[in-house]
Amino acid sequence: MLQDYIPSYKVGGGGDGGDDDDSSSSLVGLSSVASSAPLSRERTNLLSPGRERSDGDRSFRCFSVSDLKRRVLAGLSKNSDREGQWRYLVLGQALGHLGLMEDAMVLLQTGRRLASAAFRRESVCWSDDSFVSFAGDGDGGAALLPSESESVSQLLSHIKLILRRRSAALAALDAGLPTEAIRHFSKVLDSRRGLPGSFAAGCLIGRAAAYKATGRLAEAISDCNRALALEPSSIPALRARADLFEAVRALADCLHDLEHLKLLYDAILRDRKLPGPPWRPHHDVRYRDIPADLRALTARIQQLRGRIAGGEANNVDYYALVGVRRGCSRAELGRAHVLLSLKHKPEKAVAFVERLEFADDHRDFDSIRDQARMSASILYRMLQKGYSSIMAAVMDEEAAEKQRTNEAAAATAAAAAAAATAAATIQVPTAKTNEKPKLAETAAAASVFQGVFCRDMAVVSSMLSHRAISVKYEALSC
Repeated sequence: MLQDYIPSYKVGGGGDGGDDDDSSSSLVGLSSVASSAPLSRERTNLLSPGRERSDGDRSFRCFSVSDLKRRVLAGLSKNSDREGQWRYLVLGQALGHLGLMEDAMVLLQTGRRLASAAFRRESVCWSDDSFVSFAGDGDGGAALLPSESESVSQLLSHIKLILRRRSAALAALDAGLPTEAIRHFSKVLDSRRGLPGSFAAGCLIGRAAAYKATGRLAEAISDCNRALALEPSSIPALRARADLFEAVRALADCLHDLEHLKLLYDAILRDRKLPGPPWRPHHDVRYRDIPADLRALTARIQQLRGRIAGGEANNVDYYALVGVRRGCSRAELGRAHVLLSLKHKPEKAVAFVERLEFADDHRDFDSIRDQARMSASILYRMLQKGYSSIMAAVMDEEAAEKQRTNEAAAATAAAAAAAATAAATIQVPTAKTNEKPKLAETAAAASVFQGVFCRDMAVVSSMLSHRAISVKYEALSC
């Protein structure tokens, strides 16, 4: 019965495979339901019973026709408008707690508008005595109106705020600004006031798409895990997480999600309706697209099984999962690992459940926490395994770099020693060849000195020969 009063819902034969998810309607249906209801279930007592009988005979009393008309119209409008106002406000609050924020906003705004119009009509029809009696009414009903109106106003303001932020996030994502989309989605999810679980799941899926656009695949997988903990049969969340697992080459996990998705498709075709209540929106999932999606999904599953059989199951791209470049340093890897470990601890991953509301779900908080903790533990172990694998590669690279440095240093030292040896070998023959000219010069100088001496001695001897000096020439001869 609830779907009969939801503005965005139109009964279109969802059980027969109709497009009940993308159908839309206006408030005409709800307004007609409100107007077709009995306008006044309480009769207006124009004449009191005691006044009709006085001692067994009738008594007539004169009264103003215009005053009677005004009182009758005021009573009818008050009863009908209060009934419609009550219906709009209660349904708006209910849809707000169920996660249908757009419909809740429409109903609450309509209820407030009806309340304002009814109060204006009543104030026109009232006399001064009516205002005094209304102000002095002691039944306590009027005292509850301000608090109820205040709560409705606060709920309406909260709904408008989160819808505005979600619209800004979707616009930023469509415009190619994933960082801005992440900021707006985070503001919606970190709201002080509680969010319905279904609405939070949609925001988590949108933020996962933004994280994927920025290359932060671990955060994207974490948001998909949270969305599936809130709604285990969410087709968009399963699709997104399967694509993320395939992006990091975790083929076994991707195959598991695709098989789960195939089971959901089979159940939809068997039941001839989308999962969940018929009034819940399914966004981009339409019943008429399920057969084609199932055929494409079956082919994809067969392809993945072939890749796993070919030995690609253990070829996970941990660099893309952790978010570091190939050939990164030990410091970069350690910083990324610390941030991911602090953010994706299983104990911390279940804290988001405390801020959500689950009005339409029969699952309790413990089962949701267990599901969130289990998926967070799987992701945490995958991150730890990725850190160990990348750290081993970094250590091997450092050892290879150290070995290359040592080899380069040894080669440099060997080249220097060889150069020194070659220089010493060249200097020894040069010294030997330099000694021979020196000996020749010494011998030449000695012969020159000997010739000069002999010449001088010959001159002296010739001079002495002209004098009569008895000298023995044997001692002076050369």
